[in-house]
Parts: sequence; C-alpha cells; structure tokens
Amino acid sequence: MTAHQDDGVHAREYRWALPSVLLGDAREGGRVRRSTRDWIVDTLMFLMACGLTVLSLPEIQDDPVPLQAAEQIMGALSCAAVWLRRRWPVGLAVVTMLSSSYLELPGGASLVALFTVAVHRPFKISGPVALFSLITLAPYVWLRPQAPLDRGWTAVLGVALILTVLAWGIVIRARRQVIWSLRQQAEVAADEARRGERERIAREMHDVLAHRISMLSLHAGALEFRPDAPTEEIARAASAIRNNAHLALQDLREVIGVLRAVRPGDQREEEPVPERPQPTLADLPKLAGECRQAGMDVRLTLGVEDTPEGLGRNLYRIVQEALTNARKHAGGAPVAVTVAGRRGKGVSVEVRNPLRARPGLRIPGAGAGLIGLTERAELAGGRLEHGPTPEGEFLVRAWLPWPAKKTTREDA
Repeated sequence: MTAHQDDGVHAREYRWALPSVLLGDAREGGRVRRSTRDWIVDTLMFLMACGLTVLSLPEIQDDPVPLQAAEQIMGALSCAAVWLRRRWPVGLAVVTMLSSSYLELPGGASLVALFTVAVHRPFKISGPVALFSLITLAPYVWLRPQAPLDRGWTAVLGVALILTVLAWGIVIRARRQVIWSLRQQAEVAADEARRGERERIAREMHDVLAHRISMLSLHAGALEFRPDAPTEEIARAASAIRNNAHLALQDLREVIGVLRAVRPGDQREEEPVPERPQPTLADLPKLAGECRQAGMDVRLTLGVEDTPEGLGRNLYRIVQEALTNARKHAGGAPVAVTVAGRRGKGVSVEVRNPLRARPGLRIPGAGAGLIGLTERAELAGGRLEHGPTPEGEFLVRAWLPWPAKKTTREDA
C-alpha cells in the first residue's frame, strides 16, 4: 500500500477499502502474480485434487472402456486445470461441476474449485455457484448411484460435502477480512500517533522559537530607538541578541534532528536517537531571569514544587508563551506570574500584565500563541482562559489537573 497524506480524506477512505489482491477479488481472467505462499497452497490443492481423483478410480472399473477413457481424460484435465483456479475460479468451478454431473473423476477438482470460489469471491457469487453444484448433483445421483449406498444416502453425502466446502471457504475469507481490518486499524493508529507527535513537536518549535525571536526583536527595538545609549548598554544588547540568535539556531537544530527520519540500518542499536530535553517547572526562575535581562519587569510567585514531568512541562510552556505575548503587546509593562496548587486539586497559573505598551516596542504576532496554549491545556485535561479584565489588565489563566496519586514518568 502506498503512502498517503496525513490530512487526506480520500486517502483514508482508500485505506479502508478491502484490497482485491489480499482477498482475491480480482476480475475473472485477470493476471495473477503468485507469492511463495500461493505456490505452496496451489501445489497442495493440486495434490488434493489428484488424490481425490485416484481414490475415485475404483468406482469406474465396471464402466465400459470408452467411458473409462473419457473419465481418465476429464479427470486429468480437471486436475491440471486446478492451476488456473486463481485466474478463472468461477469458470473452472462451472466446467468441473458440469463434467462431474455424470463423470466420477472430475469430482475432486470440482470440490477444489468450489472452495476457491468461496475463498476468493463474495457470497453473492459463491452462493449461486454452490447452488449450481447442488443442481448438478441430481443427475449424478440419479444416473450413477454408489453401491452399496442407495440414491438417498449418496445425495445426503454429496450435499454435506458441498455445504462443508462452501462453509470452510467462507470462514477462511471472513478470517482474512478480519486480519486485514485489524492491520489497517493498527496502521491508522500508528499514523495518528505519528501525527500527534509531529503536532507536539510543532507546538514545541513555536513556543521555543517565538520566545527567542521576541527577545531578539525586543533588544533590536531598544537599539533602534536608543541609538545614543551608552556603549555598555549597546554592547549588552548586542550580546543578548547574539546569545538568543545562537540559542534559537540550537533549538531549531534540535527540533529538526527529532523530525529527521532515520532509515533502517543507518542507526546502530547502541546509538539511540537522543530525545530533546524538556523544561520543567524548576526552570521557571531561569526563564524569568532571562526576561529580566531583556528589560522586562517579571514578578514570579512559585507556590508549587516537585510536579510530574509532563505537568511541569505544560506549565512552563504556558508561562513562556504568556511572557512572549506580554513582551510583544505590553512592552516594558510589569508582568505578574503566579503558580499555585497541590496534588489532588490541580495547578493553576496566572499571568497578568497591563494593557499598555511603550511606543514603538510593540512586536507583531500571528495570534496563534493563545490558540496553541488553549489546545495544550485541553490536551492535558485542563482549561485555559484569556482576555482583558475590568482592572485594565490582560489575564492568561490556566488550570491543569494533578492526580492525587503519585504520577510516574510514564503517566506524565
């Protein structure tokens, strides 16, 4: 099956269509390419048809010589025709059933053909073929009764064989469909997991680079609007620009390294792909310090410690994006960050800043940061609110659950 675009609806519908190659639903007479398993199965079917034909030889010993010759010729041709069962299953079944309506030896090939139709064709085709086999059984029972059994027992045995072979083929076909369906479900689940991982990495890229680039813009704006600043301040701002540009490039390389696909055989088992280190709640003071060095007035109140890794990472990203937005839209206005909560009650984080900015320091944004924060909070089972307050502030408030039991690394 070829690869499809992750967001393609038509591709997803195609993947759930039953493949004709797997179930053998190719058109009658179409060219068939056998695998090794197909060759093995076809050989077994050929030997089975030959064995049934050999077992039927004693039944024609009392027939006239011309009839015996016709039996042997049709039996040999029917066994040889078993190799065509994948290409013309219905045609083979009809021909062998017609010949077995009077002759004895084509009966084994007829059963093999009926089994093939039941496996490789839907019931709307295999059902009428089985009914045709039951109809052709009538002249055989009437004209060639098997001694010492009477016609009634011969008919019962023939009907039982036909229905058993049909049911066996239908069961195998249904099993193949179930196996194929489970494989498709596994592939879809794997695709969903890969898509979710790419979306998570994309959010991480946005959060990290938006923070670094806003710092660059802030320092560059300060240099632009204060060209007469002291040499020490200009050097400090240039150093901050250089450091943040270096960190932004480093972050970008790390993210691209995670996204880059490693082909099988290129990566040794003793050299696993390193995971990108993720920030935690303990990194918030460092983040606030970086913002202060950039000229922001950040007041951090951290009332929570030792949170699970996943919870701490989400809290860090929420605060980071909120500070980035404050830096873009509020300039040098003071920002208050408050994190509080406890195990079993959840953790809340609030970021407040006045709705004002120093002239010329407002940084343009795409408006996707708060949308990404809302999605992040909802994926973590929490909620996020944002907007202006009556006090003239802009508030970002989030709540994330913190289970009462101790969360392991895997649970995080």
